[in-house]
Amino acid sequence: MQITCNINSKLCRFECEPDQRALDVLREMGMLSVKEGCGEGECGACSIFFNGKLINSCLLLTPQMQDAKIVTLEGLQKETETIRKNFAKEGAVQCGFCTPGFIMRAYDYIEQGGSKDEKSLKEALDGNVCRCTGYQKIVEAILKSMS
Repeated sequence: MQITCNINSKLCRFECEPDQRALDVLREMGMLSVKEGCGEGECGACSIFFNGKLINSCLLLTPQMQDAKIVTLEGLQKETETIRKNFAKEGAVQCGFCTPGFIMRAYDYIEQGGSKDEKSLKEALDGNVCRCTGYQKIVEAILKSMS
């Protein structure tokens, strides 16, 4: 089947199977910030904005992409520059696998006017998993990005 949608402000048309996941199609298109961590919508590594809402692309089937507006981290380089720099500065990146998902979550939290208190931020990060950092440096990087 053919899908037409907007990905990172570009009109895209592609062929896909009805049971194919958005995660796989986006990676095939070169959006390598979208990663498969769990494949069950539990880790946040595959986070994308879908019609303005942050979702896990491993749970989105390609037919749902028809006429949608999709934004990956590749499409938010300018908007996330401060967050990305603070992740590096605060040591919030170790292996880096989860980092794009955390940056997407942080960007969404900040854009939605999230509170600058640590407890609220940790609650907002609940859907993202990191196996390396222990989270505190991630929290510190995001709080610093809110200054």
